[in-house]
Amino acid sequence: MAETFLFNIAERVVEKIVGLTVDEVRLAFNVKTDLKKLEDTMISIKAVLLDAEHKQHQSEKLRLCMRKLRGIFYDAENVIDDFKCEALRKQDAVNHPNINNLKVRLLGSCCLPLSFSSFSLSFSSKMSPKIKDINGRLGELATEWNSFDLRQCSDNRHVFRRETISFVHSSDVIGRDEDKENIISMLMKPSEDQNVPVIPIVGLGGLGKTTLAQLAFNDDRVTSLFPLRIWICVSEEFDLSRLLKLIIQSVNAEVRCDDLKLEALQARLRSLLNYKKFLLVLDDVWNENKAKWVELRNLLRSTDGFSPSKIIVTTRSLNVASLMSSIPPCMLKGLPLEDCLTLFTKWAFNDGDERHYPNLIRIGEEIVKKCKGVPLAVRTLGSLLFQKTDESDWIYIRESEIWRLEQHENDILPVLKLSYNHLPSHLQRCLLFCPFTKRMRSIIAIELYVFGWQMDSLSIQSKIKSGRMLANDI
Repeated sequence: MAETFLFNIAERVVEKIVGLTVDEVRLAFNVKTDLKKLEDTMISIKAVLLDAEHKQHQSEKLRLCMRKLRGIFYDAENVIDDFKCEALRKQDAVNHPNINNLKVRLLGSCCLPLSFSSFSLSFSSKMSPKIKDINGRLGELATEWNSFDLRQCSDNRHVFRRETISFVHSSDVIGRDEDKENIISMLMKPSEDQNVPVIPIVGLGGLGKTTLAQLAFNDDRVTSLFPLRIWICVSEEFDLSRLLKLIIQSVNAEVRCDDLKLEALQARLRSLLNYKKFLLVLDDVWNENKAKWVELRNLLRSTDGFSPSKIIVTTRSLNVASLMSSIPPCMLKGLPLEDCLTLFTKWAFNDGDERHYPNLIRIGEEIVKKCKGVPLAVRTLGSLLFQKTDESDWIYIRESEIWRLEQHENDILPVLKLSYNHLPSHLQRCLLFCPFTKRMRSIIAIELYVFGWQMDSLSIQSKIKSGRMLANDI
């Protein structure tokens, strides 16, 4: 999976080389030529990496070559970081001349004494073979890399913003009848006080939280109970002004509110919702800032006749659910294997055709087991195999890792990548190489500590504790 992020790694390394400060460059006075060569090589490789990322799914050799590049890139980044660390070390020695024997743990380096006996020449001499080694490894890989005939292409990737709609064909949904009835019973239950009930649906990406909300939203009992139904896809941006505009336009599409300020928006919202019983669905909520939720909730509360109304929230986060509601959330679980097989068959075959391919059904069962009950994964793999009757295609999917498959905007990886995007930046890089076993947790803590170091007065114990906290966050 990390090969997918190789372009970003290369970009970061090039930026670090270009961004070396005057003090850091002074340390590299006798390796400037090698550094310049490394920079030029990195820029040349980066230019075609996007094409490589697109083509790696069709070539195992290319994927292995990219894996080798990843290791070299990380080594190059460590070397550049060593220059930055040495500059900091020397600056610290100037700022604290009375400290002679203090040792500081630096990124990937060994403990170095803070004394005046370390000169730029000795450091540069030590770094020279490291940079030459990196250039040599890139040179050895050049012939193989050039053989893939990769093309330069621009980085036109964009931040994925998910959009959902309120409609769903109930016949397309399998295995969620009990969950749907649970949600509808909560919607039909009278409110016990003036606080509008917020019904949270919580689950991992791809389990069908949005689909479940759609089922309830379109049920005849719900449409008769709530004359006004509003569907808003919140996603990552919980901006009050944006949400008010979406709600207003959902209630009355003819109302123009693009240029309205917050005060005018809330007045318009109140005029549209006063004395109306409504169901509001806030789909795909990530916001864990309570103040932002309270702002929206209070504006909705200010409308007359608000108490009979209801809100459904879908989210991957229990923190979001507890922040927005005191009602125990509907915890969505994976589908049973039988339901997954039915869903897979529905997407992989035309109606009834599966009876002609019992050998494919057997392979399909093994594929479905890999999906661990996640409906979106089942649907993605089933649609990928639609009208493919060659057994080798099915075996390839069975033996492949799901992240190596070609992905489209509504398939499993773009949806799950929201979880990756939502991580703090200091956890994103760790996630690319992090082994997820309890046995390795102490090692993870040490590695995370390496990334989280700071040259300050924190004790070693507190830093290791910080590393453990990062491991637990992941």
